[in-house]
Amino acid sequence: MRFALSQAQHSPPKPTNFRVGAVLVDEESNRILSTGYTLELPGNTHAEQCALRKYSAAKNVTEEAVSLVLPIQTVLYTTMEPCQSRSAGNLPCVDRILRTLSSHSRGIKTVYIGVKEPNTFIAANAGQSKLEEAGVVCVHIPGLEEEILRTATAGHQVS
Repeated sequence: MRFALSQAQHSPPKPTNFRVGAVLVDEESNRILSTGYTLELPGNTHAEQCALRKYSAAKNVTEEAVSLVLPIQTVLYTTMEPCQSRSAGNLPCVDRILRTLSSHSRGIKTVYIGVKEPNTFIAANAGQSKLEEAGVVCVHIPGLEEEILRTATAGHQVS
């Protein structure tokens, strides 16, 4: 989770985004497959979206077909609960994660989460619940919450 947090710190501070970091990992070999952070790629991109796009590009497949090339025990570390809705027209990160699940025993079946998403932009994000309903195991990694939230909200106006 610390490495995901270090990725989040690369994200530019803005009042309209959380600075989030994500790391795709092959849990069997403990090898990092890809990383991402908010606004790393063009557009209003989220960390999970960037990690999946970069991995699919490295494997020369579309993001929609990334499940075909993911190792069987791929997990995702993300500093903040994946979004379940987007206000800017992009596919929500939860749907991107669920799209990786396939009949080939591949896909992201475990997501390690640093903090739940605050209600700043979307009230009551149900990302974790939606993942769990689909059979994805969500594990809260305690201990870095204050640092994650401080990083995530850098650039936000203090009221």
